[in-house]
Amino acid sequence: MYSRNEAAQLKQEFWTVFGKYMTPVFSAEGEKISWINYKTGEKNIFFRLYADAKKAGISIELSHQDVELQQLYYEQFVQLKKIFIMASGDDWIWELNVTGDDGKIISKIYKELTEVSVFKKEDWPKLIPFFKSNMIALDEFWSSAKYSFELLR
Repeated sequence: MYSRNEAAQLKQEFWTVFGKYMTPVFSAEGEKISWINYKTGEKNIFFRLYADAKKAGISIELSHQDVELQQLYYEQFVQLKKIFIMASGDDWIWELNVTGDDGKIISKIYKELTEVSVFKKEDWPKLIPFFKSNMIALDEFWSSAKYSFELLR
């Protein structure tokens, strides 16, 4: 087992390595971006990367305070599902109105890689391509889909 400090240090090291690995990769629009802290440009739409001792995942989280507006955002993603699948594949899980880590109601579209640990450096060669391919796919989708959300602002 790792101490809390050692675990935090290993996670920090992983995200630093991943960030450096992704630095030369440009967005679908040809821009330099921060893949770890991806900015969607929409206040209530977040692309999240996460990894712990048992799994890793990537998600789109919709966290509007107004649950009805959040549902409209989710329904807009559903309307774009064919485009999403073309860019990202069909192995994503779609959940409307689930409880987020902070206890708030969110909607989430995500996929996970199981039986991996961010704390095992030997798993990093599985984690990095998982995050890379899925972030690039999400970026490709978002570069054309983001305009569909402007009316919901």
